Amino acid sequence: MQSIDPHLIALIAPTGRLRACINLGNPILAHRGGDGQPGGISIDLAREFGRRLGLPVDLAVFDTAAQSVKAVTEEQADIGFFAVDPLRGQGIAFTAPYVLIEGAYLVREASPITANEQVDRPGISVAVGQGSAYDLYLSRELKAAQIVRAPSSPAVVGTFIDQSLDVAAGVRQQLEADAQRTPGLRLLPGRFMVIQQAMGLPKGRGEAAAQLLCDFVEDMKAQGFVAQAMRRHGIQGASVAPAAQAGA
Repeated sequence: MQSIDPHLIALIAPTGRLRACINLGNPILAHRGGDGQPGGISIDLAREFGRRLGLPVDLAVFDTAAQSVKAVTEEQADIGFFAVDPLRGQGIAFTAPYVLIEGAYLVREASPITANEQVDRPGISVAVGQGSAYDLYLSRELKAAQIVRAPSSPAVVGTFIDQSLDVAAGVRQQLEADAQRTPGLRLLPGRFMVIQQAMGLPKGRGEAAAQLLCDFVEDMKAQGFVAQAMRRHGIQGASVAPAAQAGA
């Protein structure tokens, strides 16, 4: 990226500091380390973007995607890291995705459900993290099954077990980790959606600011920054998104 117009920097970060939302609800993107400090791909990207803007970075850490979406939509933060969704797009200008993640279903070993296509049936209850990308998606797609919302994505499997629900939906990596800790659970084969993880900023910041963020994400993918960050943080179950098509 070339030198950046100071006026454009001021549009992106009007306080003179880059306020970045971090969602701990998705372990592929962010987590707390042993020292209690946040780490992960999204933190690495936020700090690199701040470095390129020549601004200090303030991290606003949240436990759920819904809280992070609210902060950026209401311009309490300048950038965030989100799964792309049309509902969120009403207030947030998204980049193209930088990471692709699979959304999967988890059931008990004894469950008669063996395929994703069997989930959307009358009498089936599905636990989701409230306000998560897969909550928004399944709220549109499931016609017969009942959705039960857990307070956050990491709480989905606990809610699934405590309320004796039929299915837990979430990020494959999170569900796999939960299944390893809790005997008697299994993931259904395949995926019910591909979650496109992107950066975003308030729509009110304007098209030029949004384009700068888009260019940054494309540069991070092309230079191998995203792939290196995934390796550094030991991330599996996700892939670097392909380059955005021209005009997309």
